[in-house]
Amino acid sequence: MLAMADPDLDNGPRTNKSATMRMCAVTREVRPIDELIRFVVSPQGEVIPDLKRKLPGRGLWVSASRRTVAEAVRRHHFSRGFKRDVRVAPALASDTEALLVRSATEALAMAAKAGQVVSGFSKVEDALSQRGAEALIHAADGSADGIRKLDAIVRQRGGNNGESPEIPIVNVLTSAELDLALGRSNVIHAALLAGPASKTFLSRCQILVRYRMADDDKTAGAARNSRA
Repeated sequence: MLAMADPDLDNGPRTNKSATMRMCAVTREVRPIDELIRFVVSPQGEVIPDLKRKLPGRGLWVSASRRTVAEAVRRHHFSRGFKRDVRVAPALASDTEALLVRSATEALAMAAKAGQVVSGFSKVEDALSQRGAEALIHAADGSADGIRKLDAIVRQRGGNNGESPEIPIVNVLTSAELDLALGRSNVIHAALLAGPASKTFLSRCQILVRYRMADDDKTAGAARNSRA
């Protein structure tokens, strides 16, 4: 249950800090906040996503799903939820996805600066073989041959008795996005090493995957984690 007078809106990031569940304004389902996106109204009266849940003002929560955000725009849920006239960009669903991609890219860049990323086929292969990798990253547009070879090493780490791989395999970013994050060109494969920055990247990838795939399992770009 939500201990709130208005189930559609929170009271800002500095209150109700212990709340871990919110109601989606579209589906009316109460879900963990990690499965939702908070939206606020900017000083200019425009609805914007608050991915870090830190922006001031009352927030409206929508399931982390591109289709659900698009439905919220189409059916005017934001105006009704905020109980005022607000400006909502017709492309809010795709704009939100772009922000999620940027958030993941920035997290990967921070992991790289912290020395928690190696890239290049040979270095990634070594990290996997020596069990130093916490996650395997492929460019979403990478070649099938290289992906297959590195994935095979991950499967071997999981054993030969049908056991699940030990580490997640992430392919939510394109080669160009990996290039931007890592500050080099033609990045197709990378490996995450242990560290807090790596955990942040994986967390942001998970919500991006959820946003893209909550409604359509055929959506391109996925993060596969057999332990999830």
